[in-house]
Amino acid sequence: MPRAGLDPAVVVAAGAALADEVGAGRLTMGLLAERLGVRTPSLYKHVAGQEDLNRRIAALALSEAGDAVGTAVQGRAGRDALAAAARAFRTYVLDHPGRYAATIGMEPTGPDDPLAAGGRRLLEPLLAVLRGYDLAEADETHALRMLRSLFHGFATLQSAGGFRWSTDVDESFEWLVDFVDRGLRAP
Repeated sequence: MPRAGLDPAVVVAAGAALADEVGAGRLTMGLLAERLGVRTPSLYKHVAGQEDLNRRIAALALSEAGDAVGTAVQGRAGRDALAAAARAFRTYVLDHPGRYAATIGMEPTGPDDPLAAGGRRLLEPLLAVLRGYDLAEADETHALRMLRSLFHGFATLQSAGGFRWSTDVDESFEWLVDFVDRGLRAP
């Protein structure tokens, strides 16, 4: 019988928090069981194994990041929406480095996969930002890929300590937002 208080959502939330502490690559079922005060086999009543846990953490991270970006852009347009989305994305990655790292290289198994739903939840507010610019419909996918790549790249590099030069990282980030805004507004 499963330990009282444990269910898949509790196990995944604890796994996500632990991934943020130790890194996604160091998260193990044994370490999570220790954190939850149970024996490792008890976790298999709630998740199918390490891969399932990682997928669920990735889906959670995409959904949470999507919610953060969606909330940030509400009622905004143009550069204001772009900056709000960029800041929310960056803040999420910096605040949750382990769970966000779990999303990297994780592919949905189909349209009903929670990972696909989480991905859509993140991409929809970014598309809404882009619709505030006068882009041709054919350019939306390219622009969306650019935004995701820039936001992801900057935030993951910063999270990994990749910016060591003396120039202020926040200034560089705002420069990036301004640069992208100018590019999206260009005829």
